[in-house]
Amino acid sequence: MTLTRLTDRRELAQRTSDGIEVTLFWSKSTNKITLEVLDSRSAERLEFDVDSRAALDAFNHPYVYAIKSHVHGSPTSADRGR
Repeated sequence: MTLTRLTDRRELAQRTSDGIEVTLFWSKSTNKITLEVLDSRSAERLEFDVDSRAALDAFNHPYVYAIKSHVHGSPTSADRGR
């Protein structure tokens, strides 16, 4: 993630339940909605674009949309040090 991307993103919604953190972001420069899912137990992270018309549904059901987006997990920064 670049510095520009970090400062460009605005958090729209965030929730945590049973070790799963779901955050919905909007990027000002690209006008894209992104969903990030972090599993604190396995340190797996998913991030994918979401159609703005489905943003709230994706926020509430992130794994359904991850499958639709053909998203692959990626290690978090904690994993990179292993």
